[in-house]
Amino acid sequence: MQLLDGKLTANKIKKQLKLEVEMLKEKYNRVPHLAIVLVGEVEASHIYVRNKIKACQFVGMDVTLIQKDNTITTQDLKTLIHNLNNDDNIDGIIVQLPLPKHIDEQQIINVINSNKDVDGFGIENKGKLFSGLPCLKSATPYGIIKLLEEYNIDCVGKNAVVVGRSNIVGKPMSIMLLDKHATVTICHSKTKNLQEITKQADILVVAIGRAKFITKDMVKQGAVVIDVGMNRDENGLCGDVDFEDVKEIVGYITPVPGGVGPLTITMLLNNTIEAFKSKFKEA
Repeated sequence: MQLLDGKLTANKIKKQLKLEVEMLKEKYNRVPHLAIVLVGEVEASHIYVRNKIKACQFVGMDVTLIQKDNTITTQDLKTLIHNLNNDDNIDGIIVQLPLPKHIDEQQIINVINSNKDVDGFGIENKGKLFSGLPCLKSATPYGIIKLLEEYNIDCVGKNAVVVGRSNIVGKPMSIMLLDKHATVTICHSKTKNLQEITKQADILVVAIGRAKFITKDMVKQGAVVIDVGMNRDENGLCGDVDFEDVKEIVGYITPVPGGVGPLTITMLLNNTIEAFKSKFKEA
């Protein structure tokens, strides 16, 4: 078994991004600027946002945090985003999820200008991804692709199984693996004979939000296992894969924490830099 070290890979990419930001500053006399909209007091969201701000500061990007309480109306939130869309000093916009229940998340995300949608969650960027066109890609699956590349894991002709069909991870992940010439199967809560399908996977990506759901009887000998899950049990943080149970039979596996998470933030920074460069036709 070899660990796929997301933290190590993320740090390597961030150092490259830092150098790129320095060159952009020298050329354009300014740096990429990310705006983060944070609504409410969800503790996990505040932690994620702090980590994003810290990463921005490391690579030398500008970052602005805009905080609103959870009573904000949909219209007021839309107005805020429209103002950011029209601000030439802002290159990327993210709205930290989840939003309060009275707000339609996808409706809000779709208000973000597609050229500033650095989370890659908007309809236009999803459509471009599906169509094989240049776009800002959803950060988590994009980070997974970078991790596979870093460890020289070839996807061509491999059986790839994605467990989970979310718009944020599962669906875009399947498209990116197809683009890498894998043969892709998507599984979900209604899938019959799930164990039979996952056991055929050369590359298994798990993003279902159920702690330690995947066990060794569901994994092929020598498989590459990517665990996107972030759950808590009696021992602390854990993934959707039972790491201790599967570690003796897998070829590669991501740890939790320290696997996919750091790369998600790193690819968000990468997307913001790409959005900045696109203004100057450098992307």
